[in-house]
Amino acid sequence: MRQRVMAGLAAAAALWVAPASAQTIVDEWASVKAPAPIELKTVKVDPRTTAFLVLDLVKQTCNAERRPRCLASLPKVETFLAEARAHGAPVVYSIVASATAADIAPQVAPKEGEPIISSVANKFIRSDLDKILKDKGVTTVIVVGTTAQGAVLFTASEAAFLGYKVIVPVDGASAESAYAEQVTAWTLATAPGVGQNTTMTRFDMIGF
Repeated sequence: MRQRVMAGLAAAAALWVAPASAQTIVDEWASVKAPAPIELKTVKVDPRTTAFLVLDLVKQTCNAERRPRCLASLPKVETFLAEARAHGAPVVYSIVASATAADIAPQVAPKEGEPIISSVANKFIRSDLDKILKDKGVTTVIVVGTTAQGAVLFTASEAAFLGYKVIVPVDGASAESAYAEQVTAWTLATAPGVGQNTTMTRFDMIGF
């Protein structure tokens, strides 16, 4: 009897372990199907409590060789930046460690008095970004920049975790590939603790 029970347990264990050990996401990589497109939503913001975060749009990261998709996004960022300023919304910039303010793309360059921080991909880390926003009474952030899967993803996620309402226009979140932009948009829209506080949109769907 004992032998039959042990044999049965061994057989059950083999059946349970086999599927788990046979496949990983790397094994399935080529067959993974993209989910349905996320929903982009129209949103209206209060410029008195909404900041526009312009992340890492510097020559080191936004150029024709590394990220032509970033260069292509600059005209739309420039247009929205002018609109945000016209409505009095605060603008905050970030740069990568190897850059200076002079490296920011000229068409979206900061005006005098607009804060510039230097940090890692998550712009709240080792910076005073949270303090800058709170001092300005900001409760909502519009996040754009490059890379989508770096600065945009981690800064927007952290903002959501910190209790800010987050808005990400997909036409302002650029990367070196469409896939990186897609996975970033899907993650921000669906990740637990992030998706609930994040609105995915386009620049022309944001109103003041």
